[in-house]
Amino acid sequence: MFTGLISDVGVVRSVSGNGDSRIVIGANYDMSTVAMGASIACDGACLTVVEKGSSSFAVDVSAETLSCTTLGDWTADTRVNLERSLRIGEELGGHLVLGHVDGVAAVIDRRTDGDSIRFEFEAPADCARFIAQKGSVTLNGASLTVNDVDGARFGVNIIPHTAEVTTFGALQAGCRVNLEVDLLARYVARLQSGARASG
Repeated sequence: MFTGLISDVGVVRSVSGNGDSRIVIGANYDMSTVAMGASIACDGACLTVVEKGSSSFAVDVSAETLSCTTLGDWTADTRVNLERSLRIGEELGGHLVLGHVDGVAAVIDRRTDGDSIRFEFEAPADCARFIAQKGSVTLNGASLTVNDVDGARFGVNIIPHTAEVTTFGALQAGCRVNLEVDLLARYVARLQSGARASG
């Protein structure tokens, strides 16, 4: 479980393997505090630490995950948002994030909006119904508030601090991002469909 508050930006050092891949990511974490088998959200995908270096960790990624997330696009020097898993008693500053990517959204537009950056994204059709104005969404692991929704398209604002401490500062139109819909929205939709079926 995660909060969607990015705690580091890592850099991919290597990608190896055919089908499944082993990816080594450089990080600023004190690796002595990261346990083997620990979960780390990497651009929103919950991955398991299988190897550690003094300033890096390795994860194994299945062919399925590579095919349905942006992880299949990663190469050496790709920058990725990182978050360590939530511990009981820690502050929940974002929203509850599972680290299970629901789909890949596309950046349609980027423009300046005051001091912030305004992004417009297009969500996959099967995810769009879970995205609501003023609701929460996770993009590349970051918990964000949805400003507006128009069909499958939705907008978010990135404040200067977020742009500086995540990869969003470098995001441009045409880029793809990992999308996880809000957990509560998913359950509400499930309950509503169940109520309609029983009615």
